[in-house]
Amino acid sequence: MAPAGGGSILGPLSREWPRQAGVYPGLCPECGPGGWGSILASVPSVAPAGGCRVSILASVLSVAPAGGCRGSILASVLSVAPAGGCRGSILASVPSVAPGGRDPSGLCPECGPGGRAARDRVPRIDPYGFERPEDFDYAAYEEFFSTYLVILTRRAIKWSKLLKGGGGVQRSMTVKRYIRKGVPLEHRARVWMGVSGAQARMDRNPGYYQRLLQGERSASLEEAIRTDMNRTFPDNVRFRKDAEPCLQGPLYNVLLAYGHHNHSVGYCQGMNFIAGYLILVTKSEEEAFWLLDALVGRILPADYYSPSMLGLKTDQEVLGELVRTKLPAVAALMHSHGVLWTLVASRWFICLFVDVLPVETVLRVWDCLFSEGSKIIFRVALTLLKHHQASILEATSVPDLCEKFKEITRGRFVTECHSFMQRIFLEPGSLSRASIARRTRALPQARDCSVLRSSLSSMPVAILMSSKLKPSPSLNMSSTSVWNRDTWNSFFP
Repeated sequence: MAPAGGGSILGPLSREWPRQAGVYPGLCPECGPGGWGSILASVPSVAPAGGCRVSILASVLSVAPAGGCRGSILASVLSVAPAGGCRGSILASVPSVAPGGRDPSGLCPECGPGGRAARDRVPRIDPYGFERPEDFDYAAYEEFFSTYLVILTRRAIKWSKLLKGGGGVQRSMTVKRYIRKGVPLEHRARVWMGVSGAQARMDRNPGYYQRLLQGERSASLEEAIRTDMNRTFPDNVRFRKDAEPCLQGPLYNVLLAYGHHNHSVGYCQGMNFIAGYLILVTKSEEEAFWLLDALVGRILPADYYSPSMLGLKTDQEVLGELVRTKLPAVAALMHSHGVLWTLVASRWFICLFVDVLPVETVLRVWDCLFSEGSKIIFRVALTLLKHHQASILEATSVPDLCEKFKEITRGRFVTECHSFMQRIFLEPGSLSRASIARRTRALPQARDCSVLRSSLSSMPVAILMSSKLKPSPSLNMSSTSVWNRDTWNSFFP
């Protein structure tokens, strides 16, 4: 079924696939150990349930150059190759995958020397619908992804084995270890729902989400949510008003339902970005709602998004205390310039790093956030600060310091999400929930809370939330039909 000539490229990956008898019932020889099907089966999102994986090859051959470049076939099903574009160079650049180092044998001419530039090979829009910025480093991203593609394949194989049987995801040391190493996109919603307790709450409350949407509505809540619709991900093609379909409808529903569910919070700016990511991952309004409930109601400290913002204030003070202990030079510099952590870290905490770090890095952070709790936020913040401590200490003024804090959330260090996640569990050192709780109890929590609210309200939304926000024109959100995965997949297969 697979054209001849490229088996050696992906052959080493096939050794990751289990070789026990009976693992491949009903599959043709190509799908057995070492066959092309075993490689593609490691990406469950493109493998039809119960179907022969070789059928996937047939469905993607149209995007591979004549001659059957295997790199472009695999890359295309991972949504990283533009239609007609060969991505064999990704695998050719990984010695463990392409025998003989960078030998391009078996690859089409576009993958060898003199091939197209990375900008032409990597799609301008990422798999989640976000447009890549003008200054996006396509070459560095392609170099990173050549290694990460192998990691993704291996993780997908292990997760498929762990989750076989279709049951719920239960907390365990194995699951925790797997989550830290990354959850494949096709399993992410299921894992998040399981480890956060959202699945259990949804199962105990059938129909609750629909009843919230059908009940009496608050005009002030609706207006607050409408105001932020066009401000939410203007760089994502799926959230634009002219998108078909437009995800503003599902986002509006989730935020409205949550506002009626949690009257003490209602709606707060920043929740729109969080709910938007949840919709992109789960492809289900109801699951996005219950995950938002898990985050705001249980995982994050109380009053994070309440009018008082006391939980947010407390966490920022805890971060300041941690920096004073672990990075005293940075703390001294902040103090000497009179810069509050409110200015630096508000977006980090309010948006949980959405629109701060690259998309895939944020999702890897959230994998651990749903599993291990809000201490992950501190680990990420401290890693950013510690890794860039030398650069931060070069600042000589407040504007210079603010620019340094923008720079630490850009570049290869945060783009290479797998190594970044390894760093957050190493660079900050010991950081337990108990130690954070002790620091929290030691703080005079009510101190200067009014100052916090004043400082937050005086900052432009573009500073707190996103530098890419646009004014919000009037928005007609008449539809309240609920989205689920079937609806999503009919438009975004």
